[in-house]
Amino acid sequence: MAELLGTALLVGIGTGTIVAASAAPDFPQWAMALAWFAAVAVPIVIFVSISGAHLNPAVSLALALSGRVAWRELPAYWAGQFAGAFVGSAGVWLLLGRAAHLGATVPAHGDVVRAFAAECAFTALLVGAVFYLADLGEGRGRWRLALPPAAVGLSTYVIGPWTGSSLNPARTLAPAVLSATYTDLWVYFVAVPLGAILVAVLWRPRSVDVADRGPGRRDAPPSPAPKNG
Repeated sequence: MAELLGTALLVGIGTGTIVAASAAPDFPQWAMALAWFAAVAVPIVIFVSISGAHLNPAVSLALALSGRVAWRELPAYWAGQFAGAFVGSAGVWLLLGRAAHLGATVPAHGDVVRAFAAECAFTALLVGAVFYLADLGEGRGRWRLALPPAAVGLSTYVIGPWTGSSLNPARTLAPAVLSATYTDLWVYFVAVPLGAILVAVLWRPRSVDVADRGPGRRDAPPSPAPKNG
């Protein structure tokens, strides 16, 4: 439920801004980047202590592949994320209409090569930010929760005009289906997981924490000394 509600918030805020901004041709890209920063930051702050606030099937895949979460948890994460994306996108449709194809992601000018490279690279940046946060833990450094939203905001500013800046299969699928916009959809379903997988293969967790909850964290208490006998 945390992933469903969190992803619904992410998609609702982010794509809702796209739909609303479609009526303002001069809407600045930096403002769109700030909106997407908020779209990711708000559900992370609310739900990080419940589910870890993955909010993205590619992020969950990378966390499982790298050993940071158990594979058996992946179906629940994906179910919540995809369902939440459709809830959020349907809410945008209900409140704001279907302008801008509900914020669907389409490569600009049909340039699939540039879109593929950009989505792959910035997904890797996002997953790297998530891994850094996961390995350090939330601890007293609450500012670290801003790292994944910052990666998404930067991506929106840099590659948003080229690709729509997806980095998230659920965020791409829901508006595409609800608006019947399927142009070059394969780019996002190949490039985004590929970027996540590359980081997961190269960046392994250093250890497992004392409660066997995943990777070792700098803020975790030290392991108790082993008992003899």
